[in-house]
Amino acid sequence: MSSKEVTLRSTVGGLSAEGQLHTLSVWFILALRLMMGLAFLQAGSSKLLGGEFSAAGYLQNAPAANGSPLADLFASMAQSPLFMDFVNVAVPWGQLFIGLGLIVGCLTRLAAFWGAFMMLLFYFGNWDIAHGYINGDFAYLLVFLSVAAFGAGRIFGLDAYIEQYDIGGTALVERYPWTRYFLG
Repeated sequence: MSSKEVTLRSTVGGLSAEGQLHTLSVWFILALRLMMGLAFLQAGSSKLLGGEFSAAGYLQNAPAANGSPLADLFASMAQSPLFMDFVNVAVPWGQLFIGLGLIVGCLTRLAAFWGAFMMLLFYFGNWDIAHGYINGDFAYLLVFLSVAAFGAGRIFGLDAYIEQYDIGGTALVERYPWTRYFLG
């Protein structure tokens, strides 16, 4: 194993940050991807195998009971039968496919984006600031964003192969650069 460290640099909004990755960083990035994949695979499969899943009661009651600033939004979502039909399919199947995508490292950035989006909704739905604004839902949101930012699907994942798929002598991501938003 090489002892060479990789330097990361980024500038956002005129603010620059720089740091070095340790050689073990790749293993921790992989561990985060697999942990979130397993968590979402289990959450989705338990909803699908546990009988008929319905988010209506949760949306109508939990956010209001815990003082969520978005309680009215969640309650209004629960009032739409069409929206509830969508949510009752999207949540368990979304969790299942996000989990599978992360575990095999396929469409990892896309899966991580939707995982982060779900965690943002769960953060506001499960609102509890008794111990501060940072809770497990918020931490999971940041883990999903980190998995996407690091391109964790390239580490023992299918994205590494998909990105290099040869299309007329050119790698897929070189021919279609927009695919980098979904793969990696």
